[in-house]
Amino acid sequence: MRRLIAQLARFGVVGAVGFVVDFSIFNLLRATVLSPDEVHSGPFWAKVVSTAVAIVVNWIGNRYWTFRHQRRSVVAREGFEFLVVSLGGMVISLGCLGISHYLLGFTSAFADNVSGNVIGLALGTLFRFWLYKVWVYHPDRVERETTDERDEVPATTV
Repeated sequence: MRRLIAQLARFGVVGAVGFVVDFSIFNLLRATVLSPDEVHSGPFWAKVVSTAVAIVVNWIGNRYWTFRHQRRSVVAREGFEFLVVSLGGMVISLGCLGISHYLLGFTSAFADNVSGNVIGLALGTLFRFWLYKVWVYHPDRVERETTDERDEVPATTV
């Protein structure tokens, strides 16, 4: 239980850094080149870009800190699975933003931030932590990969 609490705390710190990156880039883009006054779908695209950058920041933090004892030897596979889960979280956040901004008509910067960066982020975070824990960084998968690598016999030359 203690290890889980520590892991949740590290996940929270990494997530907080990712949030600052996401929030900052989203608001910068929304206020400038992707302003809804200039680009109708600007807030949506600002959220896509800001989340994509935050995904990279979060992967590095989670791989090398939060789940460092459970990271996998096949970096490309782990990165792909992390990306899939993170994109699922992004869809949740974009869904909240889309419903609020385009369906309900709450188009202020404040409303976009509440829907995309508070509600969407909270729901997406729960989704991501659960799938990171049970799929991407699951201890049995890490152990199985390590065992499989040890069981491989290198080819010898005669």
